[in-house]
Amino acid sequence: MTDTQIDFAMLLGGIGGVLVVATATGAMLARRRTSGGATPTIEHLNDRIHAWWTITALLALSFLAGRTGVIILFALCSFAALREFMTLTTKRTADHWAIATAFFIVLPAQYYFVWVEWYAVYSIFIPVYAFLLLPIIAVVQGDTDRFLIRISETQWALMISVYCASYVPALLTLRIDGYAGRNVLLIAFLIVVVQLSDVLQDTWGKMIGKHPVAPQLSSSRTWEGLVGGVASAALVGAGLWWITPFTIWQAAVVSVVIALAGFFGGLVMSAIKQDRGVKDWGHLMAGHGGFIDRLDSVVFSAPLFFHITRYFWSSV
Repeated sequence: MTDTQIDFAMLLGGIGGVLVVATATGAMLARRRTSGGATPTIEHLNDRIHAWWTITALLALSFLAGRTGVIILFALCSFAALREFMTLTTKRTADHWAIATAFFIVLPAQYYFVWVEWYAVYSIFIPVYAFLLLPIIAVVQGDTDRFLIRISETQWALMISVYCASYVPALLTLRIDGYAGRNVLLIAFLIVVVQLSDVLQDTWGKMIGKHPVAPQLSSSRTWEGLVGGVASAALVGAGLWWITPFTIWQAAVVSVVIALAGFFGGLVMSAIKQDRGVKDWGHLMAGHGGFIDRLDSVVFSAPLFFHITRYFWSSV
């Protein structure tokens, strides 16, 4: 086995061991539920644990699939996420061609540009060219009713579900001295730190949270939870420095940045769901919502993590 394979196996083994213990604990707590049913706290805990099994499986698949497989995997995730997002938007018959372009031209093109490592294009393709193209396609259909809302929602769906998500596999394109062949570990670092930060923010919030960040949106997202979760994420990131090109302190600082981005990204996505009057983005993963529900924090932090790593550590 190569050093990269050993490091990845150790990481997955550690996550798997924790999940086995957590699953057993969650099952034990569920059995002790009152006659009225499991409490929301226990249900939420088990939902989180089950979601982590899914995330771990995706990490394992990413490693086994190789570079092309990782890109295809995230392209499929983007397709599913875009579908979830578009089901909650305002659409009319005149938007069908624009929607088809988003799904079957823009999405595959973005991931193709990532695959060929064409940074100059995939970094601007959606927020510049696709954003200009889609309203042109829609406007020639002649329906101007709520036009700005309709086209803006499609653009925002592409930004979140495709553009931001594509920066996860784009980490494989970075050229970092002394780190060749290990970029998949950057994906693991990003997902583990951001997702664990979510869990830890929730845990700290339940323990000591008193002051909501956005009271009208969510009473469970507190400043205490944010500070505790981000600080804990910094410790987790520092502990994982050995799978990155960062030093311990650099890993901690980067973890703080992406954990903050993930928190406020999750808050933004929650606001959109509340505006649409739904609890979850989708039901693809039974009991855990859709892809966006599980990866909303990651897609907000991925572009930031990519550009920080590219600017300070990449040779190209």
